Amino acid sequence: MDISQNGIDLIKRFEGCRLTAYKCPANVWTIGYGHTGSDVKQGLTITQEQAEKLLKSDLVVHCNNVSKLVKVPLNQNQFDALVSFEYNLGYGNLSRSTLLALINQKKFKEASEEFKKWKYAGGKVLAGLVKRREAEKELFIKV
Repeated sequence: MDISQNGIDLIKRFEGCRLTAYKCPANVWTIGYGHTGSDVKQGLTITQEQAEKLLKSDLVVHCNNVSKLVKVPLNQNQFDALVSFEYNLGYGNLSRSTLLALINQKKFKEASEEFKKWKYAGGKVLAGLVKRREAEKELFIKV
């Protein structure tokens, strides 16, 4: 499954776009729309076009990650919400989550309540994460 434009817009809205590398609240070097990796270092700058290309290539990885982990059929909104979640928190966090376990049991209502638990970065509740998780939950339960 591929992420829809709606899902991409959700990720862009919460990640924002910064063309100069910065340390995110989790103290990780980040650039563009939340791109991280060994290629991101202090002082790095990119163009808007490069940010879009990084997002596109990152989304291939994150869509594949969600597809590998989820063992039950999802609708487009559920998939988009999970890609946003995994994009932000990573494969390991999703793979070990109660959220994923409930989804794979087809307990979608219970799973939707799990989003709100993932609001911490650096041990602190972040208002931006509270808002992102609420948006992901709302998208996930939308038919």
